Amino acid sequence: MSEIVTVRVKKSLKEKTRKYKINVSKIVRQALEDEVKKQEEAELFRAVSELKVLLQKIPDEEIVKDIRESRDQR
Repeated sequence: MSEIVTVRVKKSLKEKTRKYKINVSKIVRQALEDEVKKQEEAELFRAVSELKVLLQKIPDEEIVKDIRESRDQR
């Protein structure tokens, strides 16, 4: 399912898109997809950074102990 997005541009710009046969829908769609991907990556980076801070508070010995215990449960 798709949605309609309306954008206002100067008349001269619209005329140039016609002159150069630019597929506006394709370009806008790609630009939006690129921006969403960029925002998702930034959100993921922030989450990883927060997780890194939390994990640094856990002593290495505790992590090793938990890994060993999880292996023994198999």
